[in-house]
Amino acid sequence: MTLPSESTPKTDAPVLFDAVLMPHRSLSPHGFQWLITALICANLLIGIPLWLIGAWPVVGFMGLDVLLVYWLFSLSYRSGRLRETLTLTERSLQVRRISPEGDMKSWQLDPYWLRVEMDDPPQHESRLTLISRSVRLIIGRFLVPEERLEVAQALRTAVTDLRQRRFAHHWDPK
Repeated sequence: MTLPSESTPKTDAPVLFDAVLMPHRSLSPHGFQWLITALICANLLIGIPLWLIGAWPVVGFMGLDVLLVYWLFSLSYRSGRLRETLTLTERSLQVRRISPEGDMKSWQLDPYWLRVEMDDPPQHESRLTLISRSVRLIIGRFLVPEERLEVAQALRTAVTDLRQRRFAHHWDPK
């Protein structure tokens, strides 16, 4: 998913392209609470009669499935905290990757040497690659192919506009 950046670095140069890439999560935290509640209720609905007929060990295993679903969704939400920020100015393209643990890596790429590579039409295994001089950086691995293509096209347009900047000249026709 591409969103406007909330944490644009403070520079003198105007920002020409700014995006935050983050993984999509289809289930909101509120929906997750409803899912766990429904799972517990279904387990109780099935588990209580089993307990009453003497199959009490089954109830323990039914509780384990709720814990497993909770743990797996917690891992998914944790990995959803990954962020990649792209900020293009006249001087550089800054790429910042913030891991789910909060570790940040940053790259500065020269926009005049920048190539943006992406298959069009995108395939599932297509990668969005930024190449500038000797640096080769793959971004947006967590995005679906169509979103990667959308980011690639927008970034290509911004880089092309940067390279073909037009300046207003006020010439005296005398």
